[in-house]
Amino acid sequence: MERQIDLKEISDGKLYTANDMVRAACNDCAGCSSCCRGMGNSIILDPYDLFQLEKGLGSTFEKLMETALELHVVDGIVCPNLKMQEDGEQCFFLNGEGRCAIHAFRPGFCRMFPLGRIYQEDSFRYFLQIHECPYPNKTKVKIKKWLEIPELGKYEAYIKDWHYFLKDVQAIIKETDNQAIVKNLNMYLLNQFYVKSYETGGDGGKTDFYPQFYGRLEEAKEMVKVYR
Repeated sequence: MERQIDLKEISDGKLYTANDMVRAACNDCAGCSSCCRGMGNSIILDPYDLFQLEKGLGSTFEKLMETALELHVVDGIVCPNLKMQEDGEQCFFLNGEGRCAIHAFRPGFCRMFPLGRIYQEDSFRYFLQIHECPYPNKTKVKIKKWLEIPELGKYEAYIKDWHYFLKDVQAIIKETDNQAIVKNLNMYLLNQFYVKSYETGGDGGKTDFYPQFYGRLEEAKEMVKVYR
């Protein structure tokens, strides 16, 4: 999801890598859960997020769509996002104690908070959103540790490849007036990367996400060429 922002207004003005230290940690956070409330449809899921949810919950995309997920259009592309609870005010996975019920396999957007990503020159760097978290006495933490993502180098390469693939698809959608093309592309991407289940290895399994993703990505790139 692209945002039209001025980094000078929302950040500390710096760009970071995963090996940098940033003042983002709430060491004695009391669990205010402000970051899990009033999010609307902003917590967009990428394929890795879905893989983690399917593995962590022992579920499928179809089952998650019945309860925890919904679809909406982001920059021309249909994407799943975390659904709010029935009151519309808080994340579906926020429990009665104000804690995340899926913390161990929470989505990438949640892991980053209050960080964001900015894409430049076929890559990306992190930035710190200084107005988002109300906790007053944050301490410094290495971004790699904050994210808690295994094989972070693979993950960051995947995030970059997924982002720029979507940019190519968005360009096709933006340049066409043919709504059949838009619909066909969206249905294909939704099925290719979300509806079609990932092999997770069962409960506690170690089946790797990345070979599955890149196999699907290469197929998708070939399909998308038809519309260029």
